[in-house]
Amino acid sequence: MTTTAWVIGGRGLLGRATSAHIVHRLGWKLLAASPMPWSDSEALLGAVRSTTRDLLAGSSGNNSTWAIIWAAGAAITSSSQKQLDSELAQLELILATIRSELPLSARRGSIFYASSAGGVYGGSANPPFSELTAPVPISPYGEFKLRAETLVQSFAARESLSCLVGRIANLYGPGQKLEKVQGIISHVAKAQMSPTPASIYVSLDTIRDYIFVKDCAELICDALDRLDSVTEKDSPVGVTKILASGEGTTIATLLGYFRTLSKGHPHVMLGSSASANLQAHDLRLRSVVWPELDYRDLTPLPAGIYATILDILSGIQAGPGAR
Repeated sequence: MTTTAWVIGGRGLLGRATSAHIVHRLGWKLLAASPMPWSDSEALLGAVRSTTRDLLAGSSGNNSTWAIIWAAGAAITSSSQKQLDSELAQLELILATIRSELPLSARRGSIFYASSAGGVYGGSANPPFSELTAPVPISPYGEFKLRAETLVQSFAARESLSCLVGRIANLYGPGQKLEKVQGIISHVAKAQMSPTPASIYVSLDTIRDYIFVKDCAELICDALDRLDSVTEKDSPVGVTKILASGEGTTIATLLGYFRTLSKGHPHVMLGSSASANLQAHDLRLRSVVWPELDYRDLTPLPAGIYATILDILSGIQAGPGAR
């Protein structure tokens, strides 16, 4: 069985890592798709139509299937309600456009949506949180993620597609967009090479689960393979799985790793922000769905931090516009 995958959002942190993994993954083929013209609605929908046709044409054999991997999204915890509503409307429009291109004979595929564990479990009780935990968002961003999950799940159900929602822990690694006000590891790494300190707006005993982006990309594809293996003819499957390391790390411990790797004090400044109220204190995670997929050697946090530092240093040395 060959899976042809279309990665939507292939230039972002998760999309780039997932695309790179698919290129070398046995039994998978990456669809050669141009970046989506997100700022031009008419051009965007035209690109979605043509790429959907290419995806179906490239997976038309009897021993072929396809997967759409949604790794796109510019929204963050501090995004305005207007920004969140706009991104949700864009997702809905793109799904409707994909639907218009799916002939009955070609509905043999799956869709993955990258959601946020921190967003949906922000107000939940009794960590570590699992898929059995009731989601309780404490921010508009978390509500947005839940609504987006429902959109994708409803789309898959209508189209008889299997659906995987990945509730992802704090994602980090090479390729993080530093202009986004998120990603503490990348921002502290950048600050180590800058006169401007990184600002930290939460207490140092705040606990997060950090997963290296390459590990997450591999886990997504493993989960999609599992989804395909349990999908019977005419019986699509819907699964929600937490994608995390399973290890809780405090901000203080994280800064300790930077101190060791940089052989100096982390260049950070403690501050306050209204958005800190939208951040949970303890976001430990533990997946109980297909836990056998989680028994793997993950990138140790110090090694992942070091790889991120090297990536940012390489970008600085290459100069503006080099990437």
